[in-house]
Amino acid sequence: MITIKGKSVFGGVSIGKIMFYKRNEKVIKRTHVDDVDAEWKRFCDAKDTAVSQLKELYDKAIEDVGEANAMIFEIHQMMLEDLDYLESIENIIRTQEVNAEFAVATTADNFAQMFAAMDDAYMQGRAADVRDVSERLLQALSSQNETVMVMDEPVIIAADDLVPSETVQLDKEKVLSFVTMYGSANSHTAILARTMNIPALIGVDFPEEGVDGQFGIVDGFDAKFFVEPDEDTKAEYRKLKEENEQKKRLLQELKGKENITRDGTKINLYANIGGVSDVANVLANDAGGIGLFRSEFLYLESEDYPTEEAQFAAYKTVAENMAGKKVIIRTLDIGADKQVGYFGLEKEENPAMGYRAIRICLDRTEIFKTQLRAIYRASYYGTI
Repeated sequence: MITIKGKSVFGGVSIGKIMFYKRNEKVIKRTHVDDVDAEWKRFCDAKDTAVSQLKELYDKAIEDVGEANAMIFEIHQMMLEDLDYLESIENIIRTQEVNAEFAVATTADNFAQMFAAMDDAYMQGRAADVRDVSERLLQALSSQNETVMVMDEPVIIAADDLVPSETVQLDKEKVLSFVTMYGSANSHTAILARTMNIPALIGVDFPEEGVDGQFGIVDGFDAKFFVEPDEDTKAEYRKLKEENEQKKRLLQELKGKENITRDGTKINLYANIGGVSDVANVLANDAGGIGLFRSEFLYLESEDYPTEEAQFAAYKTVAENMAGKKVIIRTLDIGADKQVGYFGLEKEENPAMGYRAIRICLDRTEIFKTQLRAIYRASYYGTI
């Protein structure tokens, strides 16, 4: 038996056969091209093909994981139109007189490394998106089909990493859990695991001999991955899994019922969310409303101050989805452990007690007013 410690992104227990996902390896060669205009045109055609594929993936993802999680493929389409990304590829093609494949691969490596080196966990997670988009371009340039995992039975998916387009094409009925070497708590795989309510681990160092085809147990509570567990361990986790599933069944029986204590006191059970995508879980778990909407995610995910329209769209979506249930929004809480570069905040000895949250808002009133206007406008569409 091998026991490996990882990092949990969603709790639970899964038991079953392990399938290691290995994508088709591409060998990118640098070749000289005589007609750089024709090569750039070839790249643009491949980009159009990739955009078309992403639109199809978006439609599929809406059915499988909901609109909030499907938005990743709209973001990927936007990435394919990003000027910095495109200019880098064009510059490499034209100045080095090389093939589009080499230019895409080089740009992908450079951008992915740049994102991975950032301090913000969300931005680190975008490295996988860059690789995913670039991989799609390389497939379009080579007319090669995507790697699709075929599963004959429910399995534990193990991989070095999984990008959004790979996870959304999996047969969700046959995925017991995700275990990856890389990735982050903000990766699409982690978000999908939370949406599907299946255990998931990241940061797992697989043994050199591999794990494909072996029997495994994923402990999402204690962040452990067991390969070929002994009989005692199997028995222990089968019992834990049944206890966990029994708790879920009991909780499901409470859905749709009023929240009243045994002595007849009615209480409100509200959920906390950190972004629009979390609303799916709020509705799935029958929360009476949203008690804390952490609005700073809009600022943490942006490279500049989010506009009134961008904020309005997010608040409006949440309000509409909650269909009249109360939504309590916490205004911008930046500072301390949540640093945003474009705010230009100075380093403090005790940031938790320093210049943060409402203190910033009351000092930088235009930022605060922009947020308040967006919230006020969105309140028309629900109970904010």
